[in-house]
Order: sequence, then structure tokens, then C-alpha cells
Amino acid sequence: MTASAIPRGPGATAWAPETVTTEPYNAQTPMAALADPVTPADALFVRDHFGVPSTETAGWRLRVDGAVTAPLSLDYEDLIALGRPGRREFDVVLECAGNGRALMNPRPPGLPWGRGAVGCARFAGVPFHLVADRAGLDPATVEFVFAGADSGSVHGRRTAFERALPLAEALHPDTLLATHMNGEPLPPEHGAPVRLVVPGRYAVADVKWLTGARAVTEPFTGVFQTEEYVYIASDGTPDGPVVAIRVKSLITAPEPDEDLRRGTQTVVRGRAWSGAGRSVGRVEVRAEDEDGTGPGEGVPDAEWHDAELEPPTGPYAWTGWSYRWTPRRPGRYRLLARATDSHGATQPDRAPWNAQGYGCNPVATVEVVVV
Repeated sequence: MTASAIPRGPGATAWAPETVTTEPYNAQTPMAALADPVTPADALFVRDHFGVPSTETAGWRLRVDGAVTAPLSLDYEDLIALGRPGRREFDVVLECAGNGRALMNPRPPGLPWGRGAVGCARFAGVPFHLVADRAGLDPATVEFVFAGADSGSVHGRRTAFERALPLAEALHPDTLLATHMNGEPLPPEHGAPVRLVVPGRYAVADVKWLTGARAVTEPFTGVFQTEEYVYIASDGTPDGPVVAIRVKSLITAPEPDEDLRRGTQTVVRGRAWSGAGRSVGRVEVRAEDEDGTGPGEGVPDAEWHDAELEPPTGPYAWTGWSYRWTPRRPGRYRLLARATDSHGATQPDRAPWNAQGYGCNPVATVEVVVV
């Protein structure tokens, strides 16, 4: 799907995703759209490995099989009816595991994401456990493997896009078979008609264009589980799979290279988030001049200052923050922000390098000019 082919319905924003590749279409959220608590659907980043498959609501079916006692094949109306009493809706941070890869030095291979492969959307749908309960599980089941309708060549092999979840996570009440985003049916580029949504995990877990859920009694070893989306250290040693979102922040205002007035208060704003059920407990901000010192009148002030946090809209949403800064002398400055989550994890000054550029979460920065 090309950028021009993305549907722009009533109420569409003026922001379009910033194209990274055209075939398949991948694009990141413009920074202006990240200032909102909920990212507009038509501005939200798009990650697509093989191209958008043709999946119409009328012909869609979900097959639930494998280590189950009663295999199921549900159509869209079956799914809606099954989940109607337990329908769930909440805001969820979506972040590509490669978000920020282009900021690493040296830059690892893969899509050259800047800071915009992230957003926060409001998803609604049916808890997967309702479907799994109806199918019945073999007591030996350890994972569910979720399959999308998209497929293509990876490492010279034809493969469908499949990712597995441990049983406890698959059956969590907030793991959704999502049918709606921001109050509207899912758009094609975001997985219509049904996608998986797993709060707190990098978005590779949120299988789009979902067509299958297979219970397995042995850990899944598919391409996108053990070969792709795995942390690999600089010496080539595997360092575990890409799973929970790492604590992170971004600065949405002021804009890069924005001119600010000396002696005039500026409100520095942004968003912060974390995964694995962790909330953001603190955001700190500092300002450095060209010498790496602070903005005081000839007195270095390299300390971090606490930002004010806004209540998030839900347990899986991001947290807005703000800090009031008054620059006292002209010059070029670098504003920095770092978040700490409820388990004490803090953004590092520099993200640990890995061979695929996953989980990049260094301190957020933006450079401005004081005149």
C-alpha cells in the first residue's frame, strides 16, 4: 500500500505518516501528532513486512486449533457475538521494536526509524481468552501461535507472519482480538478486520490481519520468533527475544531548532511510557549549553529537574509531562528528558548497541536556540 492509498475518512487529520519505505509501505508518526494523548489513526506509524493482504470483513475467519479439545472457525459476526458481554476498550502504546534504530552508532541494518515508530491508540475488541476457553485447552499447552494473513520471503524461505505468546500472556484478560481503533473499525494498514493487541509488549506481538491461533505444547521456533526480533549483542551472541517495551520518553515541544526568547518561560512537553505492566513514576529534564554545562548566568547547572506528570488515560497509555524552563542567556541548547518507571528502570544516556537495533531507549533530546 502506498501513502496515497491510505484511506482518509471524515475527521482525518492534517498529518500524514512520514514515509520510510514505499514497497512495502512503512511510515512513522509525525512529531506533531505525538503531542496528543491518543494518536490520530491516520497519523499513526505503519509497520508492514510483506504488503497489506486482501482481507475483507465478510470473508474473514479465525481458525483456533492445535492442542485444543474443540477446534473453532469463527467469522466476524461470531466473534462479535461471542465477545459482546466482555468487550474491552483501552488506550495502548504501540512501539515498533526498531524505533530509534537510526540514532544508534553505528546504525544497525533494518528500517531507519527515527523517533516516530510509536503512538498511543484506543483499541476495542474481544479478549482472546473467551475464544480459547470455548476451544478448550490441552493441559500441556505452553503457548499460542498467532498467524496473520500476510506472508513473504525471509532468509530465502517463504513464511507467514507468526508470533507466539506464553499461555499466561495469551489468556490475560487484556490481550485483545481488536476490531476497532479510536472508535472506528480497524483501517487496512493497521490490521483490518481483526488484529491482536498485547499491551506492554513491542508491537511485533500485535499480529495484524489475524487468521489463526494455534495452541502448542512446545515453544514455537518460527522465523519471527527465534531469528528475527531477537536481541543480538555486538559479538554475535543471542541475548533473548524482543518482548517488553523498555522505559522511554520523547520531547514533543519545543521543536528542533526552534527559536526561544531569553528570559521568557518555555514549557517543555513530552510523553513517557514503559511496558510489562509498569507505569511511569518520574520524568526529569535538564538543559545543556554548547559546552555541556547548564543555562545559569555563568554558573553550570547540570542537575536534572523533575517534570510535572499528567495522569495517563489508562494502565497501558503513555504519560504526558511538562517542565517550565526560563533560559537566561542566548546560545544553542540541548534539552534532555529521561523517564523512570515504577520498577526503577531509567532511560540510559546511551542505549546498549545490538545487531538489529532493537529496544533503543536513550535519553530524549532536542536542540533549540535562545535569542
